[in-house]
Amino acid sequence: MALSVGNAALSALGSMVSTRKPARSGAQHRTGAPVRRDSAEAGTFEETFFAIPAKGETDRLLHVARRTLDAGRRLRRDARSGARELTPTERLIARLTASAVRIYEEILTLARLNKGRVYPSYEHLSGATGLGRATVARALTVLEAIGFLVRQRRFNRVANEGAGPRYEQTSNAYRPLLPEKVLSYLPRWLHPAPVPEDEIQRRLDHEEDTQLMLKSLSCRDLAETVVDGPLRKILAKLGAAIDSKQREYQIDPEPLTDSHINRLKGVGLAGQRSNA
Repeated sequence: MALSVGNAALSALGSMVSTRKPARSGAQHRTGAPVRRDSAEAGTFEETFFAIPAKGETDRLLHVARRTLDAGRRLRRDARSGARELTPTERLIARLTASAVRIYEEILTLARLNKGRVYPSYEHLSGATGLGRATVARALTVLEAIGFLVRQRRFNRVANEGAGPRYEQTSNAYRPLLPEKVLSYLPRWLHPAPVPEDEIQRRLDHEEDTQLMLKSLSCRDLAETVVDGPLRKILAKLGAAIDSKQREYQIDPEPLTDSHINRLKGVGLAGQRSNA
């Protein structure tokens, strides 16, 4: 009797394991929690991903999207009549719909109200626009393909006592952009104004001053200035030890070069990617 009960329990457990949904790669996720490919952990990248829109920028982007929608309708009409064969870029523009522009308008509104921090759920976009979830998903795919936005999938860690960390997908992060590929189909007055020569020179001077400032820093200060994330404390501690050795032996510090600074920046970026 006890043996039959044990066999039944094992059979039930086996059926539970076999019905667990596999990962997109075909392998079974060890916690059973689905995490989409190319997802980043929420809270690890947003500071460098989001950007505060300039005054009037969101209104201009919406105007560009509406004009692109008009251009897409003309392209579809030409394709149906056989007047021309569309290029790959034109086929993308022809896929833009009024629903996609409405979704883009809501994303731009959130960007303006929240200083560029945009991470609505599909349910929020569906409720705010009155469109179905499937329509929202298709619209975001088209907007991303044309270049009107950049989308970053995100996941959260969920406390799971006794079973290690568990993960769950959360809302995506979005950053609206002006796609260069649509500019040739827009009126000239909608094209971005060229950067003035004095502004270009100001940026060059600022970059030169920044490089001179970085070269004057000690190893510890350079690590704290250039590197972010968990590697910052480690490299700062290592830099402090190098500075101490140089002072102990009264060694003049080796002047930092651009290659040293760029290499340190690369270490910081690699650390951020590994943590994401």
